[in-house]
Amino acid sequence: MTNDIQWYPGHIAKAERALAEQLKLVDVVLEVRDARIPLATHHPRVPEWVGNKTRVLILNRVDAIPPAVRQLWQQWFKTRGETVYFTNAKDGNGVGQVLQVAQRAGDEINQRRKNRGLLARPVRAAAIGFPNVGKSALINRLLKRRIVVSEARPGVTRQLRWVRISDRVELLDAPGVIPTKLEDQAAAIKLAICDDIGDAAYDSYQVAVIFIDLLQDLMATAPELMPDNPLSRYKIDSLGMTGEEFVYELSAKRDRGDLERTARQILIDFRKGILGTVPLELPPN
Repeated sequence: MTNDIQWYPGHIAKAERALAEQLKLVDVVLEVRDARIPLATHHPRVPEWVGNKTRVLILNRVDAIPPAVRQLWQQWFKTRGETVYFTNAKDGNGVGQVLQVAQRAGDEINQRRKNRGLLARPVRAAAIGFPNVGKSALINRLLKRRIVVSEARPGVTRQLRWVRISDRVELLDAPGVIPTKLEDQAAAIKLAICDDIGDAAYDSYQVAVIFIDLLQDLMATAPELMPDNPLSRYKIDSLGMTGEEFVYELSAKRDRGDLERTARQILIDFRKGILGTVPLELPPN
């Protein structure tokens, strides 16, 4: 039995109110999600915030999932009438395409302004998403310089700020926002595994156990997407083991039974990509 995961720092409540106001000034919304968990990193208020503006859906950290899974998500979103853009903000992969889409949207807006006798102006875009999905890294890539603080931990961006990307695009960097209450605890666990919420919100041991169970389930149900066993690096025969059994055995083997330490290391290994490309969500059937 896991304790409920809830994480809602005070600055996020304030940021959400400010974001709702600023989004009224925006033409294009870049919704950034984590490619490992595209559904768990969708904020339920995004449709309300976006309204009838152009929305660009970005799955960042594409390097952390197998190409076959990327293809599945692309097809799944397509069947729902959505185009998805895959990026790896760390190395810049896919970022140029996102800029082009934002600029095209701006060109269309300026054509409409021109038709009404108004002057052209830079398109105003906003990058929104959960904490730690890579918004700031994406903005730095778009700017081609490091102007926004980008760290691999949630809650670093605290204020809204406008940055000019080019003569044609201005971008609002917004703090990560999460729902006031995480109703879906299965999704909340995935946020914890991926470090998309603060570690004060969860118990590392419980989260690591569920992570191993998720991996075992994925290897059993979709072996073609997981050709290599991510757990093989621990040199334990994990076949048929529960997450709890695995963490206990690994802890006894190398951490003198310190379950918390073992659990934290497993999560760190996953987040750093040491376990290989591991998706935690597949498109619903």
